[in-house]
Amino acid sequence: MAIKPAYVKKTGRLLMERYPKAFSTDFEHNKDLVDELTNIESKGVRNRIAGYVTHKQGSTVEA
Repeated sequence: MAIKPAYVKKTGRLLMERYPKAFSTDFEHNKDLVDELTNIESKGVRNRIAGYVTHKQGSTVEA
């Protein structure tokens, strides 16, 4: 089953709004946080969300 990009983005934005200081530009750290903060069982979905959050954190640091 395909992962909808809208779901990944919505969940990632929600997590960043609720926990603004928790995430960083480190994918491994973000992956562990997504695993702790959500009940997502799929490794692929967790990694997609962690990747999205990492990408967004990287773009806010450069700006």
